[in-house]
Amino acid sequence: MKYTETHSPSSEISRKPIIGFFRSKAALRLVLLILVLAAFIVIRDNALSDSLGSRAQTFVTIFLSIFIEAAPFLLAGSVVSGLLEVYVNKELLYRFVPRNPISAALVGGGMGLIFPVCECGVVPVTRRLYQKGLPISMGIAFMLAAPVINPIVFASTYAAFGWGPILFGRFALSFLIASAIGFVFHFADPKEVLRSEQLSSIEHNHHHDHTHTDSKGPRFWNALSIGGDDFLDMGRYLVAGSMLAAAMQTLVPQPYLLALGEGSVSSIVAMMILAFVLSVCSTVDSFLALAFANSFPPAAILAFLVFGPMVDIKSSLMFLGVFKRRIVLYLILLPLMATLMITVYLNLNVSW
Repeated sequence: MKYTETHSPSSEISRKPIIGFFRSKAALRLVLLILVLAAFIVIRDNALSDSLGSRAQTFVTIFLSIFIEAAPFLLAGSVVSGLLEVYVNKELLYRFVPRNPISAALVGGGMGLIFPVCECGVVPVTRRLYQKGLPISMGIAFMLAAPVINPIVFASTYAAFGWGPILFGRFALSFLIASAIGFVFHFADPKEVLRSEQLSSIEHNHHHDHTHTDSKGPRFWNALSIGGDDFLDMGRYLVAGSMLAAAMQTLVPQPYLLALGEGSVSSIVAMMILAFVLSVCSTVDSFLALAFANSFPPAAILAFLVFGPMVDIKSSLMFLGVFKRRIVLYLILLPLMATLMITVYLNLNVSW
């Protein structure tokens, strides 16, 4: 069986200035979408000025809460990315990369125990690991699983639900789904998965190892500088994702979603949509899920805790900094379908 992997030592990432994003067509479309939705609200409501002011305040509040919650974790992941760039070379990484594709996917699913990052911080770390030569399958398994498979999330989930099916089910399903999806991408060509600038960076790294060998002081500050560049580069996606998530929460009445909580399937779908829209960090989402425990069945709570950390609005946009658009769509649909099928089965056949 062919084992597909990317080859690279370290390198500089091709970066665009932040202002370039806000001049791009994607940013323009996002702003136009928000303006159209806001106009729809104004036309719909009778008290135009009061409604607009109230909803604008709600939008700003939600946007700031999402961004402020996520930014420290993105910064932590960016710092880890910088440290990987400076202190880790491809030879060191290859020592720990299994050659068997199934083993590689499973190890990727468990790498969150080594790199405890949430869904915001995991993207820059994954991008840097790809430039160090990590196989595509292993990186995707790590990216999807790490927001749950890490000690911090284990502790928060235990604090909210204690020892029981929610705690063990969350970690087991997250690990299995992420590893399975990672294994699927073992058969994909990196050229069909990664963005062109990412591939260019990998190709450049194949010929030039930029791992620094200066004294410890300069190396550390260089790592922080690289991490800062990564933070600014990925921060544009975080801002756009936070804005979109805030707009969705402002415009979509949550009572409509919660009203679906009585059905065996609709309750799970509602909680998955809620997880995608709310974009809550995996380190604190357990306490939010606990608030719905009396209104939704355990399988729906489990779907919220499994699907949300893998994919939400802000992380989906951050994926665009690494993967091609078609692959980002797969990275949304595959976890969605896997989580939906498993949790629906559990809801219909398991007594909690």
